[in-house]
Amino acid sequence: MIAPPDRTPLPRTFFDRPVLEVAPDLLGRVLVRTTPDGPIALRITEVEAYDGPNDPGSHAFRGRTARNAVMFGPPGHVYVYFTYGMWHCMNLVCGPEGRASAVLLRAGEVVEGADLARKRRVSARNHKELAKGPARLATALEVDRALDGTDACDSGETPLRMLTGSPVPSDQVRNGPRTGVAGEGGDGDLHPWRYWVAGDPTVSPYRAHVPRRRRS
Repeated sequence: MIAPPDRTPLPRTFFDRPVLEVAPDLLGRVLVRTTPDGPIALRITEVEAYDGPNDPGSHAFRGRTARNAVMFGPPGHVYVYFTYGMWHCMNLVCGPEGRASAVLLRAGEVVEGADLARKRRVSARNHKELAKGPARLATALEVDRALDGTDACDSGETPLRMLTGSPVPSDQVRNGPRTGVAGEGGDGDLHPWRYWVAGDPTVSPYRAHVPRRRRS
């Protein structure tokens, strides 16, 4: 019999480590989104690490801005950004305060509150597509910039909370180039910082960066 996932909140010390340690260790952990309609719980199956000033693919590579300020704050907080003028994506801040590293949550399996997630992801063809990709994940959990800066380690009444879950054994973890990252940051030899659970159907497909064409 498989043991149920551990519902203990992850401590802040879990996130107060180098991002390349935290990222693969997040696989199998459970994120709980509390909404007025009820909770939605997500088992994390795919992530990407972004290492601040050492990483040309990171939003914090060129320093602090109003957009990325939460990345420089305490570990265990949520960094939400808006992209392509239509989608939100969710990250978890790692490392010591001021270091500006974070893990992008790319995909997961909805293990509780699937009916609520489906109301937000009406285009999903099946259960495995509810949170298959970072924008879909944020949409399914109703995450937007209003939740930027949320403390995911707070054990009280908080809209987002990270639980211990069931960590994935290292032999089931795969890694490779990050999806859609341009230039050196997308080089899989230099930055093989996308991590996923091998064989999990909720993991999103890899796509290389494609430059956006300017409208004439």
